[in-house]
Amino acid sequence: MIKRFLILSGIAFGILLVGSSLFASIFTPQEYAARRARMMKKIPDGVAIFLGAKSRVDYNEYYQNNDFMYFTGVEVPDAILIIDGIHEESILFYTLSERGARNHGISLDYVQKPSEVTGIDKIYPKDNFSGYLEGLAEGSCVFYTSFNPEELMRECTREKLRTLQRNMVNDEWDGRPTREQQFVKLVQDRFSQVEVRDCSQMIWDLRIIKSPAEIEVLRKAAKIAVKAHNAVIKTTRPGMYEYELAALYEYMVKKEGAQDLAYYMIICSGENHPYLHYYEHDRLLADGDFLVIDVGPDLGYYDIDITVSYPVNGKFSPRQKEVYEACNAVHEACMQVYRPGLTREQCRLEVQEILEKQGHDLSKDSFQRMRGSFGHYVGMAVHDVGGGPSELKPGMVFANEPLCVFPDENLGVRVEDTILITEDGCENLTAGIPRTVKEIEAHMKKRGIVQILKRAKIY
Repeated sequence: MIKRFLILSGIAFGILLVGSSLFASIFTPQEYAARRARMMKKIPDGVAIFLGAKSRVDYNEYYQNNDFMYFTGVEVPDAILIIDGIHEESILFYTLSERGARNHGISLDYVQKPSEVTGIDKIYPKDNFSGYLEGLAEGSCVFYTSFNPEELMRECTREKLRTLQRNMVNDEWDGRPTREQQFVKLVQDRFSQVEVRDCSQMIWDLRIIKSPAEIEVLRKAAKIAVKAHNAVIKTTRPGMYEYELAALYEYMVKKEGAQDLAYYMIICSGENHPYLHYYEHDRLLADGDFLVIDVGPDLGYYDIDITVSYPVNGKFSPRQKEVYEACNAVHEACMQVYRPGLTREQCRLEVQEILEKQGHDLSKDSFQRMRGSFGHYVGMAVHDVGGGPSELKPGMVFANEPLCVFPDENLGVRVEDTILITEDGCENLTAGIPRTVKEIEAHMKKRGIVQILKRAKIY
């Protein structure tokens, strides 16, 4: 079980959360060193500067931002990392006292032998960062840093940027820059001789292709996700509230070791089907309702994205069956064609050919209204950096998510799995969910957790 400790505002010491203990046991210091080495090759003329997440000012759990975690695996608040492409070395700045470590149950290894734990030889107190940067600036090297907002738990950097621009940067009654914009300005003002460049795309190019170690974490996260979805499907009945299903899902994934949900749990039913990210969980489910549940866990900073669609009463109506089977047919056809080198247009044409050979009438509204092909990337964020693929490559992980919505019928369907592109095809990381009409109806005949508890008269 991942252990995490709360960060209170005003703590004088940088604190390393034990939340990284599971993560570090999966990713060795050598894995992080290899990632930093790949970054060094992209910046032979300069250094890349990564700001870690700040200490929290509320009572939510502390999480490191994804880029900092990707290159270090270190969850110390207020830390800073420099990846030096000129001298091919990494420098880490953070402050952690033995008292601070003991007060929060943190291994003293991070105080007494930090290089052994992190795999980084040069580790200095946070206060040394400014002087170190001044020395680098004298060498007239290029400073690289991300111009995009840091990506924290349940955040996606490009979506966050658009929101911050609307609500803060471009708001006439606010006008504050983002943390990253402010940092760039301060560096440029202090070291006018230094060129500051955005390295966001360099980071994204690395994160898009998952390493074997990352893929194993995603496989573990996927197993947790599938188990939880199957429990929720099996327990769904008319007369239950959506919030009961939400509570059950979160319990199931956290019981299995997930540290959080990857994003808020989306539940669409009834009149809420057109709102694809609806998350109020406020409807009482009725006989005849059709349900879309879109949610996945975060395990060790890696996310899974799954959507299931099924009738609340466990029996598809003819119309529900027609629309669902159309979506599932597209989903399965995509799985047959996904492979390295495949483009979006090739995917569309090959899927169409498969569906026609299977005898589907593609002129029906269930196919005409459908969206789907290559979805968004999935990884350290549910909508991972880089958007989504235009051409598939080994190591890419993304969502296969055909969907269609019929607002006038209170009906929506989405069939979504998290897919890995392999050397010669693809792997459905989230296999194991009942997907055919027959499988879903059979699964829903079984008693779920709520029914078992009710039978025992303890629910």
